[in-house]
Amino acid sequence: MMFEDEGYRLMGAAFEVYNQLGYGMAEEIYQQSLEIELSLHGIPYQSKRELKVFYKDHLLDTHYRPDLVVYDAIVVELKAISELVADHEAQLFNYMRVARQQVGYLLNFGKKGELQWKRFILTDLHSEGKEH
Repeated sequence: MMFEDEGYRLMGAAFEVYNQLGYGMAEEIYQQSLEIELSLHGIPYQSKRELKVFYKDHLLDTHYRPDLVVYDAIVVELKAISELVADHEAQLFNYMRVARQQVGYLLNFGKKGELQWKRFILTDLHSEGKEH
């Protein structure tokens, strides 16, 4: 599978954050804590990296900023809510398409009793815009 080992290491860091903090804190607390945990594990990441969005070769004023890109290959979106819904998955898919990355993780630290997570693979990136 694509980036399976990297995803396993990412999830190890995410589970450690959830085990330390539990649920119910602000998303930014989880974001900063996960960044520390990724650093402790030697996992390369970029936080809130700006992704340019184009329409027919025209740069739009609106940019996307996914919460994390790890290993320069996996788009990570963090939530701290009681339950994930389809809109959150759509948001991650948009980030993945714009970033032209095939692997994404949606992590929800807000669910009581467990870290909720989903792994996504995009198989069709050929006509989804341009990389700049």
